[in-house]
Amino acid sequence: MRTPKYPGPWLLLLAGLLLVTGLLAARQPGLHSDLLIEPGKQFVLGGGQPGAFKVEARNVGKVPVEFKERPQGGGIFGRTTLAPCQRATLRFLAGSSALLLNPSAQTANLKLHVTGDTRLSMGYEPNGTRETPREP
Repeated sequence: MRTPKYPGPWLLLLAGLLLVTGLLAARQPGLHSDLLIEPGKQFVLGGGQPGAFKVEARNVGKVPVEFKERPQGGGIFGRTTLAPCQRATLRFLAGSSALLLNPSAQTANLKLHVTGDTRLSMGYEPNGTRETPREP
């Protein structure tokens, strides 16, 4: 049996696919989410984490979504409202929570890419909740 002097085309193709997959994964680190927020709810991302984080958001739904920041020390600050088809990049301080509010009567839909400190808690609350959620 003869041993080929060069790898077969299938082996080169497999090596190329692995390289491209690795490059794409390294290019977009962080969390990716296709987020749905029910009417009258807010999604809470983060809170108490040691590092800052960045959220790249695109509203792919039919209703506007409000973005607010709840700093670790208390209070809530408005950041922006994303209308349908709009994009935004928002940075949040260490310890802060990002609040994504759906004030409409329809389900909101966002595509999110989160980078930075991605060891974030996540959950839903009724709109207007001002306190930090407590663990059960």
